[in-house]
Amino acid sequence: MDTRFLLLRGVNVGGHRRVPMADLRSLLGALGCEDVVTYLQSGNAVCRSDLPVGRLASVTEGALQTELGVTVRVVARSSDQWATTVSGNPLLGLDDDPTRLHVVFLESAPDRDRRDALVTEATAFAPERLVVSGHDAYLHTPDGYHRAKLNHALLERRLGLAATARNWRTVVALADLAGVTP
Repeated sequence: MDTRFLLLRGVNVGGHRRVPMADLRSLLGALGCEDVVTYLQSGNAVCRSDLPVGRLASVTEGALQTELGVTVRVVARSSDQWATTVSGNPLLGLDDDPTRLHVVFLESAPDRDRRDALVTEATAFAPERLVVSGHDAYLHTPDGYHRAKLNHALLERRLGLAATARNWRTVVALADLAGVTP
């Protein structure tokens, strides 16, 4: 079994799409995951599973709908992918506040033309910064994510992919929780 990271998009925000973390742990256990741990109340889970990451994400989405009545997108990563995300952040030196650095986890690598168009468009949002690398988009939002024009919703629209964002503090905490080192 390999370590997997599961990120639920938009749960427990403003009372919508409620997914208690105890229920998420139980649900993942019923799907055959082991050593399930959740972090915060925002839909972050680390576990061990034999399922490939894409399959685990789709099975989890189906189980959330069937068992909890919640329709939510799930993005999954392997431990190797998570380590690459952590070690590959090109924006780390821009801010000492880890809540102003974000990773937008994309369901897959974006189409090159759409990615290039987004990167070009993003320059208009300076001082916000965007770098897209593989399945990840790194953001620096100096005025805070809640005010950012560069956010996961914009990225989803421009790239045509499901996405969910986590601040750098959460990304590093999940790596530590799983013992993943870059």
